[in-house]
Amino acid sequence: MPSVILLDAARWPAHGRLWGHVVSDATLDELHRFAAVAGIPPGGFDHDHYDYPAERRASLIEAGAELVDSRVLLRRLRASGLRVRPHERTPTRGIATARLRERWRSLAPRAPALGEDLLTRWSEPHRRYHDVRHLLHLLETLEALGAAEPVVRWAAWFHDAVHEGRAGDDERASAALARYALASLLPAADVAEVVRLVELTIDHSPGPSDARGVQLSDADLAILGAPRGRYDVYARDVRAEYAHVADAAFVRGRTAVLEGLLAAPVLFVGDAARDAFEDRARGNMAAEVARLADPHGHLGALARWHTDAARR
Repeated sequence: MPSVILLDAARWPAHGRLWGHVVSDATLDELHRFAAVAGIPPGGFDHDHYDYPAERRASLIEAGAELVDSRVLLRRLRASGLRVRPHERTPTRGIATARLRERWRSLAPRAPALGEDLLTRWSEPHRRYHDVRHLLHLLETLEALGAAEPVVRWAAWFHDAVHEGRAGDDERASAALARYALASLLPAADVAEVVRLVELTIDHSPGPSDARGVQLSDADLAILGAPRGRYDVYARDVRAEYAHVADAAFVRGRTAVLEGLLAAPVLFVGDAARDAFEDRARGNMAAEVARLADPHGHLGALARWHTDAARR
């Protein structure tokens, strides 16, 4: 059976409209290309489908989508292997913030004001990827990798506490913030270790014997090895975070970053992280590089990032 784009009837209310779903029964690349050509904004992508408003149904069918029953759409999506399960999806910012508060109370029950200050920083409106969702994902990955030392968790909370889109400078400013904020909370040796770990995230190149550095670096990069649908949400959010950068310049810069990562012998230093994330990370990044090079599949959607980012 040839692959097709499927949509179901729009019957889910939100924002004063009725919404339906658009999926591919073959690949996300096919879905992204269809969305770009059909004019579905990138903000409509939700891990394994795009949401569309009811008034767009006729034009999407005219563009080549096939209208099917919702049960058929879900069955075909599952059969394609593209279905992203609920626990694998990017949480909302509200859910992420609530879960982070629980983790902060476990880490520093006597420093609630500092925790709220950090959450405020991680919730700044200009952050589209480096926000509370990224911090939660990093901490959850550390837990999954067995990184239980408090000093590593402290470093995670501070590693992007300052984020203005200035590579290197942001990490150094975050380390300086940690040095100041933790001086009265932790022993001097622990403060120095937190500062070192935060600065290590500038280039993510810990030595193999640096267990703490390996854990933090691998967890920080773990999004690269997420299920493809969650990775594509991440890639979209990175573009939105750099909405002030012109399309062509972003494509050049992003492609250079991805190709540099792909050229590395290994992305993940620790055995557990390498086994869990390495192969999928390389597949995800290679797909993004190809999408960036396709003017019909990706560049056609890039111009809409600037006006669409506020929707999320």
